[in-house]
Amino acid sequence: MRILLFVAALMLVTSGWANDNVLLIQLRPGGGFTVWHTEGESQLSDEEVMTLEAAAKPGGGDEIPTSFGPARAYENSDGVTIRLPAARNDKALLLDRDNCGHVRLWHAAGTTTLSEDQITDIFMSALPEGGKRLTVGGYHVKAFITPFGVTATLWSIPPGK
Repeated sequence: MRILLFVAALMLVTSGWANDNVLLIQLRPGGGFTVWHTEGESQLSDEEVMTLEAAAKPGGGDEIPTSFGPARAYENSDGVTIRLPAARNDKALLLDRDNCGHVRLWHAAGTTTLSEDQITDIFMSALPEGGKRLTVGGYHVKAFITPFGVTATLWSIPPGK
């Protein structure tokens, strides 16, 4: 019985960790925001990502088959964007590299949905070392200015708080 309770508790805790908890918010030239998510349904392999990155061109590289259908990589001011037209929801990925060269993928579609006003509040609160903690919907949020835009770390507000 104790093992069953432990497994049930572990499932509840890990399901909370599985939620999307970091967003990249970019200001679009004409106004409004593009929001990228740390998690999404289009999970390409490292080999697929590296192949697409190497093929990227400003007008779009060659179409390359992937586990999510054909993909094309575009070189742009933000780095490399991968388009996956056959994917169900998550049709674009943004490649980001940290200071060590490690590739991070940002997904066009994720599980966290916020209103334009909430995104604006988060974006305006950002500072290089992290802005003031905000409460937005059911989340606490801390936003940081980065070379790619604003990254926002979100964590769920515990029930009853």
